[in-house]
Amino acid sequence: MKNKLVGLIIGLVWLNFAHAQTATVPGVVVCHSPAPAQKYIGSPSLAILPNGNYVASHDFFGPGSSEWSQAETEIFTSKDKGRSWEKISTIKGAFWSSLFVHKGALYLLGPDRHHGTVMIRKSLDGGKIWTTPANKENGVLLTGEFHCAPMPVIEYKGRLWHPMETAHGPILEWGKRYGAMIMSAPVDADLLQFKSWSTSTVQYYDSTYLDGNFDGWLEGNFVADKSGQMWDMLRVAQKSGFDEKAAMVALSPDGKTLSFNSKTGFIPFDGGSKKFVIKYDSVSQYYWALVNDIPEKYQKQYPGRNASSFRNVLTLRKSPDLIHWQDVKVILENDDMVNHGFQYVDWLIEGNDLIVLSRTAFFDGKENAHNNHDANFLTFHRVENFRSLK
Repeated sequence: MKNKLVGLIIGLVWLNFAHAQTATVPGVVVCHSPAPAQKYIGSPSLAILPNGNYVASHDFFGPGSSEWSQAETEIFTSKDKGRSWEKISTIKGAFWSSLFVHKGALYLLGPDRHHGTVMIRKSLDGGKIWTTPANKENGVLLTGEFHCAPMPVIEYKGRLWHPMETAHGPILEWGKRYGAMIMSAPVDADLLQFKSWSTSTVQYYDSTYLDGNFDGWLEGNFVADKSGQMWDMLRVAQKSGFDEKAAMVALSPDGKTLSFNSKTGFIPFDGGSKKFVIKYDSVSQYYWALVNDIPEKYQKQYPGRNASSFRNVLTLRKSPDLIHWQDVKVILENDDMVNHGFQYVDWLIEGNDLIVLSRTAFFDGKENAHNNHDANFLTFHRVENFRSLK
């Protein structure tokens, strides 16, 4: 009896300790997938419904997941501005997918698996029940092998625009196989119909870019500059160095042709070797981005690591013209860059605040994430009065 009592006390102490440690995870925990399960949390996407409720999604990747066959995406909702979250559905056959609201309906757009067929789903009840793509008349958009991230779907000049990459590149390796492209559809079209969507030409990998240091581009942003020029602004992988860059690939006015000038198209962009989201704010008249930059102290601490592996710092940046960027404020940081990361963040402007959803690798009270890339948490954050930050 005495041994049972001691065991119970030890157990309660451990539970309290674990709870205290989990409570140190920054922000609000939307969900948690322990590292031993090898089902890592990926692809955060965030939307605000017409009634003000939030919807969040993520998929699973890793050896314990079904990412290569029929990937799994979970949907959550918050009715109290992100203070608490409830899981409302699980979708089979959705990966790297973007949530967006259009004409009062909620949509989910992305491949059905790792390098899969591009599909779109529609929900009329805030994400509980979804349409099931079966053919080109109800959600199957592009067949073949495609790559993307949960990048924003942007309404501009009467069309919806979404970046995508073909995975049918000249060399079937990560980065080198990805060719930049843009999908678009008229705002009044039936978005579940294949015929509603068109795609641009593709800009493929070129080994000569950046004097041979180019390792691929991916996870582009659709963005228009103040002159009306449309761009696919992409993450750039490089073989070595900390001089991170983004690529600005120009889109023709009709949305049919992408073109790239390798001499002027690569711009300095701290954090550009990891996924980033750029959005224009008409109030401040700045473009904003949340990036995983690499402060000098971490460059000195880990001089031999590839720039794309630093994800422990999340910084807010802004630009008046998409080309010249300045740091505004470090939003999240952890000194342990090997096991901690705040990455692939999706974010929205809500009034004076930014609301942010992060794929977060963090100590869970029992163990670390598998590494800083293989996240074990989905977390929500609010950046208040972001325009006033200095």
